[in-house]
Amino acid sequence: MRLFTTIAALRCYLNLQKSAASHLQIGLVPTMGALHSGHLSLIQRARQENAIVLVSIFVNPLQFGPTEDFQDYPRNFEQDRLLCEQAGVDAIFAPSATEMFGNQGVDSLRDSFASRTQTAKTVEQQIHLSSLTQVVPPPAMTSVLCGKSRPGHFQGVAAIVTKLLSLVQPTKAYFGQKDAQQLAIIRKLACDFNLPVEIVGCPIAREASGLAMSSRNQYLTTEQKQQACVLYRALQQASKTFASGDRTAAAVIAVARAEVAGEPAIKLEYAEIVDPDTLTPLQVVETSGLLTVAARVGSTRLIDNIILRNRRPIVAIDGPAGAGKSTVTRQSAKVLGLCYLDTGAMYRALTWLALKTNTPMSDECAIAELIGSSYLEYNLDPASLSLKINGEDVTEAIRSLEVTSRVSEMAAISVVREFLVDEQRRCGIEGGIVAEGRDIGTNVFPDAEVKIFLTASVQERARRRLLQLKETDRANISLAQLEEDIALRDSKDSTRKIAPLRKAADAVEIQTDNLTVDEVIDRIVGLYQERIGPKS
Repeated sequence: MRLFTTIAALRCYLNLQKSAASHLQIGLVPTMGALHSGHLSLIQRARQENAIVLVSIFVNPLQFGPTEDFQDYPRNFEQDRLLCEQAGVDAIFAPSATEMFGNQGVDSLRDSFASRTQTAKTVEQQIHLSSLTQVVPPPAMTSVLCGKSRPGHFQGVAAIVTKLLSLVQPTKAYFGQKDAQQLAIIRKLACDFNLPVEIVGCPIAREASGLAMSSRNQYLTTEQKQQACVLYRALQQASKTFASGDRTAAAVIAVARAEVAGEPAIKLEYAEIVDPDTLTPLQVVETSGLLTVAARVGSTRLIDNIILRNRRPIVAIDGPAGAGKSTVTRQSAKVLGLCYLDTGAMYRALTWLALKTNTPMSDECAIAELIGSSYLEYNLDPASLSLKINGEDVTEAIRSLEVTSRVSEMAAISVVREFLVDEQRRCGIEGGIVAEGRDIGTNVFPDAEVKIFLTASVQERARRRLLQLKETDRANISLAQLEEDIALRDSKDSTRKIAPLRKAADAVEIQTDNLTVDEVIDRIVGLYQERIGPKS
């Protein structure tokens, strides 16, 4: 693991890494140190998805108010360094304030002090946004929730995150859902500035008691930690009210407030429901809402939240090629009364369009231009599936031999994948779908209610494929050759830099070697009923 404290060294390292491997996946985990299991869960996710993982450690003075805990904020760099090394981090970037904001700004502030005995922490805290080029998120997003009591906080966050994204230029940057307002603002920032980075929100890591993990938990006594657990209980009780059918913010918030009121040591600052993306206050939750709370336990300020979803369930089915995902997914959707999201058809549609317009798939820029002005329309009813591209029905045309022979080329283009992941997520906004692929549960719908990893041995998949080929004029391949081809495909899918095949941590694996299609579907339906209840 490398440690860099200067921008020059960081850039040198990243340039060398990128020159050694084209399309290098770089994951950035921005932190202020005092690392805990919550940070480590972000690092673990980044490690799974990227070739290089970089953790930044910088206590950002710009996001602390004059009366906040900048000087006392927990700092233990040696412990942080050890945790990063154990977690498989490739590099740490731990700059000083002078390195991040420039010598002139810090020196001029230092020279203005009457006393030369100021600590480095105090010097750093005197750096103000007014001396820097500013990044100003929408006031509607920064003036609500925590922004009411922390003026300037999110502007300071935006400034340092923009700087880090500019310096590292990561493929993905990882942030915790606990800081939901920060996450929404950073996503807006990346979108508005067209930054070529995916902002990945990761689930809240909690202690066994339910208390959301935070560096500031170090300030709490054992008794205060027990008292603070009421915040999570309040979210849970409010969620039960929501699940019972009352979608009004007033009713849900009232339950949360009542629960917190039962713990006199906790001083609730706010409990609100907002849109998770725009932070606009909601009166009724139509699709999804962010129920978020902030409170003080003694002098320590804590936040927590939960996403309330008013949507039908999503079933995500992943697995290796030849495991029977398409057949099982479509038939399961019929049995469950859900829609079938045929992700393969999406790639076929773009392949058909490229062939029709004579756009070479070897020209990624031309493909990007083509799909940037295209739109897809779907009928996801498994009984009457149809797909249109730019208004033209291509349901049957995309099954041609020419499209089939070229679709793998299209699927390998990163810009195509990015476009279709957005499309797939759009199809899942209201839920009620069964979708299959190799990263549906890990990346496209990480919050799917039911996740399944459908697999079979290489030998069984080769046998099934040979039976299929015997029904065509392509039965002149041996079983041994098919096994070799499938094993090679597995290796490529599992190690590819973009969307590698892997089982989600919370997915249920179904090994289908000795199961019929109907038996596999029965297991999926049983799992659905166990998790969700009766079929839709």
